[in-house]
Amino acid sequence: MTTSFDPGIARGTVITGKWKRRRYLVERMLGEGANGKVYLVERDRVRYALKVSADVVDLQSEINVLQSLADQRTSEERSFLVDVDDYCHPEGRDYPFYVMRYVRGIKMSEYLAKHGTDWFPLIGFHLLGRLASLHEAGWVFGDLKPENVLVGDYGKAQLVDFGGVTELGKSVRQFTEIYDRGYWTAGSRSADAQYDIFSFAVLIIQLFESRRIAQLTATLLPQNRVAEELMKIARQSAPLQPLQSWLRKALGGGFVNARDAAASWQKTLRPVAARRRHPPSPRWMKRMFVISAMMLATTVIWFIWTNQ
Repeated sequence: MTTSFDPGIARGTVITGKWKRRRYLVERMLGEGANGKVYLVERDRVRYALKVSADVVDLQSEINVLQSLADQRTSEERSFLVDVDDYCHPEGRDYPFYVMRYVRGIKMSEYLAKHGTDWFPLIGFHLLGRLASLHEAGWVFGDLKPENVLVGDYGKAQLVDFGGVTELGKSVRQFTEIYDRGYWTAGSRSADAQYDIFSFAVLIIQLFESRRIAQLTATLLPQNRVAEELMKIARQSAPLQPLQSWLRKALGGGFVNARDAAASWQKTLRPVAARRRHPPSPRWMKRMFVISAMMLATTVIWFIWTNQ
């Protein structure tokens, strides 16, 4: 989802906070959501992500989430929210903004294409852990989709764009249809842990079967949108075979919370990861071993025979 909000901030613009007077040099736009735009900025040779919006209430909600997470996390992660202030636009209007630690990373599909699918179990486990931390702080991510997940070094997944984050128990503020539980008639749009787990399951199916998901959503009538249609795609997908029972439970709201889902994920995929780390020896290696053994045996027999 994008927005028509355009503050007219170009590369090279210096955003100065109205109250704290901190200056940020804009390098480029990183992206946009339903309630604002995010820019890559620099201050004192350090890069940050700065989000500016025309909606004070929406932006304050995101700030509350980030502050809540900072209060419960380790000291290493406390610096995610860096600054909050207002930007005095040259046209005379003030726009609220906040500054976050810049998360370096690429989309999950790009990371797996670059580094191999062996990283898939670890990335999924990290992402479920991020969702669990959010839920334990009293929030649901809501708008979970590929664009809102970045993967950095060593498969470390990060959530970005907190515009859809919703307090537990309330109606989800923002969502993208194909990842939405209500769209698939699989439950309400009430913000609970199972809502995010459902979205995570759809995201995983979409990661490997994006074409089939697109075809399905383009042709399926609203009254036929049910989670079983997603499971049909999963059953026909070779990479998703080890996850059949996990996906069914996730789509059916069977996990107590994201920690429960993460533990099951790890238990399900650990044997698969172990097999990939120790692949069977190729045939040519087996043949070389047999030939070497035969040559050794022949040498030993010849040596014994010549020394009799």
